[in-house]
Amino acid sequence: MCSSGRVSIAIAIACMSLLFGAISGAIATVPELGSARVVFQTNYGDIEFGFYHSVAPKTVEHIFKLVRLGCYNTNHFFRVDKGFVAQVADVAGGRTAPMNEVQRLEAEKTIVGEFSDVKHVRGILSMGRYSDPDSAQSSFSILLGDAPHLDGQYAIFGKVTKGDETLRKLEQVPTRTEGIFVMPTERITILSTYYYDTGAETCEEDRLILKRRLAASAVEIEKQKLINHPLFDSVLPSTMSEPELVHANLIVEALTDTSHVQHMMGRNATKLGDPFFNVTLWNLEIMIPL
Repeated sequence: MCSSGRVSIAIAIACMSLLFGAISGAIATVPELGSARVVFQTNYGDIEFGFYHSVAPKTVEHIFKLVRLGCYNTNHFFRVDKGFVAQVADVAGGRTAPMNEVQRLEAEKTIVGEFSDVKHVRGILSMGRYSDPDSAQSSFSILLGDAPHLDGQYAIFGKVTKGDETLRKLEQVPTRTEGIFVMPTERITILSTYYYDTGAETCEEDRLILKRRLAASAVEIEKQKLINHPLFDSVLPSTMSEPELVHANLIVEALTDTSHVQHMMGRNATKLGDPFFNVTLWNLEIMIPL
């Protein structure tokens, strides 16, 4: 074989090696999601996401614990920059509801920066922080587009698995600019949160646990809607228990739109002859004493 032929083959082999190396590198930066799923129920729709345990184990443990403690309930997205990020506020200052001591202690923790070679693309979850690389607490961003300038600078810990239509709604919310931040002109509230395990969907016990979490989440949503209802101060007493709040909220909704009570969140609500209010929610019957 002539020397020019050998050179051509050598060049071709080198190019193929580079190509396979690039492909292998790209595959290596797409980690596997764990089986846990978290759902943020916002006033614009639901956002579901999973975690990259292998990439940022300490960050995942911290965020998931905050979720399990209910710390993100009544929090909000303080920043929505179309095509860039939707950022969740720190729970210590972003919630409308007060935190208990357990919640506060977890929310005040800072997490070591777990930076990786995973790329910042749409749907990725990335921790917020100050200039100190180990200053992340509870604020994080959902990427609304590709942001390669953030790669290796902020800790990626998960990815959105459902709810891109909700993200698109958030991108349509009117905004204002304050310094470097593009912020929504109206509050985008995380009404409630719940979590489940995709690997346990066939287990009846875990299905019942999920239903209880959905029920608790619905109670939280009803309470927040009631508190923000314009008739709240004029119709209801200043202090009420959670069961009373759920019932009172249905009463307030009935005052304004009876049909809304029947169809809100796919529910059917009927008053029974005994001192209970029967609510069917996602095929789960909850007996709430008045």
